Amino acid sequence: MPHADRAKRPIDSSDPYRYGVYLRPDPRTCRAVTVVTDQLRAQYGLVSAGAFPPHATLVGSQPFGRDAEAVETAITELLRDRPAFDVHNAGVREQGIGYVYDVADRPDGSLNEDFVRLARDVDAAVAPFRRSMHSPQANDYDPEHWRGHLSLASHDLYGRPDLHDEVGAFVRGLDVEVPSVFRGDTVALYRTASPDWSGRWWHTMTWEHVRTWTLA
Repeated sequence: MPHADRAKRPIDSSDPYRYGVYLRPDPRTCRAVTVVTDQLRAQYGLVSAGAFPPHATLVGSQPFGRDAEAVETAITELLRDRPAFDVHNAGVREQGIGYVYDVADRPDGSLNEDFVRLARDVDAAVAPFRRSMHSPQANDYDPEHWRGHLSLASHDLYGRPDLHDEVGAFVRGLDVEVPSVFRGDTVALYRTASPDWSGRWWHTMTWEHVRTWTLA
C-alpha cells in the first residue's frame, strides 16, 4: 500500500490489525490452493483456509501496531540479496485438525533447511517489534514444530470434527493439478483485521496486501 494511503488511515496500537509475513507460492500453486478452498466452501461451508491469500506462513498474527513501517524496513534489510530456493510440494497431507499441501521437505525427504532459515530469520527480524497479545495467539516461528505448509482446510474443522475424514477424501478426490516444485522467491507482508479476534474470526477477517519482496 502506498505511504500516502497509510497517511490517510493512521495505524497505531489501538487498531485491530494483525500482520503476517508469508512465502507466496508460484501462480499455478496459488491457483491450486484457491481451487481446493473454493470447493470446500461450496461443498461444506469451510472458509478458514480460504479467508487468507494462498501462502506459507513465516510468521503470522503479529500485532505490530504503530511499528508496521519499521517492520517493513527490517524485512527489507533482511531480504536484501537473499537467494531464492526451490520448494518441493509433497502433496495433500493431514496436519493437525486439517489438511495442507506439505512443502516442508526436499524431494529426498530431508528438511528444506533454506525454508527453515528463512522463517527463523524473519522471526528474528520482527522480534524487536513484537507485542504480547493472545487473541488470536501469535503464529511465531517455533523450531520444534514449524513446518512449511499451504493450508487447505483448517480452523473450521475444530467445530466440525465429524467432517474430518470426509473432507480429506474430498480434497484428495478433487485431484487438482499442482506443481511438484516451485521457486521460493516471493515474500509478502499482509495486514489482517477482524472486529473480534477472540471468536471465530475467520468468518469476519479481512486482509490487505502491504508489500512484496522478491528474493535474488
